[in-house]
Amino acid sequence: MPADLPICRTCGVQYAEPRPNCPICEDERQYVGWDGQQWTTLAELAAAGHRGRVAEEGPDVVGIGTAPPTAIGQRALLVRTPAGNVLWDMVSYLDDDLIAQVRELGGLTAIAISHPHFYGSMIEWSHAFDAPVYIHAADRQWVARPDDAVVFWEGDTHQITEDLTLINAGVHFEGGQVLHWSRGEGALFSGDILQVVQDRRWVSFMYSYPNFIPERPQVVRRALSLLEPYAFDRVYGGWWKRIVHTDGTQAVRRSADRYLSFVQDR
Repeated sequence: MPADLPICRTCGVQYAEPRPNCPICEDERQYVGWDGQQWTTLAELAAAGHRGRVAEEGPDVVGIGTAPPTAIGQRALLVRTPAGNVLWDMVSYLDDDLIAQVRELGGLTAIAISHPHFYGSMIEWSHAFDAPVYIHAADRQWVARPDDAVVFWEGDTHQITEDLTLINAGVHFEGGQVLHWSRGEGALFSGDILQVVQDRRWVSFMYSYPNFIPERPQVVRRALSLLEPYAFDRVYGGWWKRIVHTDGTQAVRRSADRYLSFVQDR
C-alpha cells in the first residue's frame, strides 16, 4: 500500500500524484484552507498519531472513522448484509490494523460514496479489499485518482445487492447519491446529501455547507420524488451519531417542506 501519495489536508481526498492545488477545494462548494493549500500523506497521518476508529452505529451498521479526526471529520459506515458488506462513504485514513479490523468484520464486497468531498483514500480501500467503488457518472470529473476499480453508473437508481439501492438524489453535487437498505424497517444512508442536523429529528439540503449556499428548490423536489417509493425508519448522516432514529421517511418529507418554505417566496 503506497503511503506517500498526496492527501489534501482540507478535504481529505487523496490524489494520484503531487500537484499544486486541490480542484475539489477550489470549487465554490468547498474552500482552500485559510493558510493556503496544504498536503499530507498516509505515512504522515500515521506518524502524527492518527488511527482507525471502529464502533457500532446501528443494527448491522458499523462506523469506521479516524481518531483524532482528519479533514472534514466524517465517518464511513460498514453495512453488513448476507450478500456481503458494503462500505458507505469513505475516510482518508487506512493502515494495516484498520484493514485487519474490517476483515474480521467480513471484509468488503463493494464501496459506494455519496459525493466528492468524501472520496478520501477510496482507491487504497478498494485495492485493500478488491472491492469496486460505485460513483455516479455525473461526478466523474471529480475523481482525483482514476482507477479501473471505479464503477460509474448512470440514471436515477442502481442496485448493488438485492436489498441495497443507490439513488441519484442530485443534491449538493449533480451526482450526489444516497443508499437505501430495504432490510426490516428500512434505512437511508445519506452522507450530507441529506444532512442530518443537530436536531436529529430533521435533515437539511445545501449546495454548499461551509459557504452556506442553499440548494435549489427544483433539485430538492427531484430528490423527494426519487425517494418516494422507498420506506426507511432510520437516516444515517455523515458523522458519528448523526442519525434520525425513527420515522425517517416522514422526517425527510417534513424537513423538505420546512426547507422549501424558507427558500421560496410563499
